Amino acid sequence: MDFATLQSQRRLLVRQKITMMVNRYVVHLEQPDGSEGPMVAFAEQKRMAFKEQVTLYTDDSRQYVLAGFKARKVIDLGSGYDVVDHSGQPIGFFKKDFAASLLRSTWHFQQPGMPTFTGQERSLLVSLLRRFADSLSWLPYHFDFGVGAQIAFSVDRKWGLRDRYAVEIHDPRLDRRLIIAMAVALDALQSR
Repeated sequence: MDFATLQSQRRLLVRQKITMMVNRYVVHLEQPDGSEGPMVAFAEQKRMAFKEQVTLYTDDSRQYVLAGFKARKVIDLGSGYDVVDHSGQPIGFFKKDFAASLLRSTWHFQQPGMPTFTGQERSLLVSLLRRFADSLSWLPYHFDFGVGAQIAFSVDRKWGLRDRYAVEIHDPRLDRRLIIAMAVALDALQSR
């Protein structure tokens, strides 16, 4: 899929595939009926990596890089993640706000030329239940990213045994590669 077509999309579906040594993520366009359409990205995250890095490919053949993100520091507490395009040029940045995340997970998302968007778990109750009752960590969580009350995009975890997310994009200026990286990071890095 070419960049212009990807950039015009408003709804994506992200699904995690668990394997022994890596977490795999498959990103599809969402069809009007809510089902998975064509694949637009494929990612792998190595478990227990020394420095967190995830590469997003255009499909599971891993021939063409779409984008990627990498931790700025080995110990990533608050340091953040740079997102680059297929040629290594920066397209954005995100980081977890650890102080604000004590009660509700909070992330900051930046795209050059735009304000910083803050994404926070929508439900304080679900957030608290997930933190204080390990047996409830499967509860779905939802993030709204925006500036003030204006929501730019949302990532909603769906009910089910596997991790699945619906991504809805409201701001057409946002780089879809950056949003895909953030959606994958919400699953891959959320518990850190």
